[in-house]
Amino acid sequence: MAEPSVSSAAPTAPDHDGADVADLHALVGERLQQVDQRYTSGRRAMVECLAGAGRPVTIGEIAAERPEIARSSAYRHLVDLQTAGVVRRVSGNDEFSRFELAEDLTEHHHHLVCEQCGSVVDFTPPASLERSVAKAMAELAAAQGFELRHHQLDLFGLCTACR
Repeated sequence: MAEPSVSSAAPTAPDHDGADVADLHALVGERLQQVDQRYTSGRRAMVECLAGAGRPVTIGEIAAERPEIARSSAYRHLVDLQTAGVVRRVSGNDEFSRFELAEDLTEHHHHLVCEQCGSVVDFTPPASLERSVAKAMAELAAAQGFELRHHQLDLFGLCTACR
């Protein structure tokens, strides 16, 4: 199966202006330092690529955006950034893992996953719906004696292109 191409969907993650980017880099640097890793130019390029994407992206999409970073290096950077809590892996409905910045570095959101092409799109529901979902999940977890810390929803179906 061919790797998916970059979609033309508008990003829903917040844009990072100059001050936000500086803050983002400072936070990433601190997290890497906590796991005895350096914030190298390659890792910085990966963070900038993910911040600019506004949605979960595949290694192929990262390579297209940042051809100066070898795929093997990109994988290593992503593993280190994931270990430091900077990046999270998002599973789609195909064989390609996607990566995005950790939610606490961006905003709380969920994903729409296309069962046919595997695309993954971020979405943020209205605050009232998010509160209702959070309350329902907390009640379900409490009924099982489970301490809920956070949630994420992945909704599966068909994107507009595949419908």
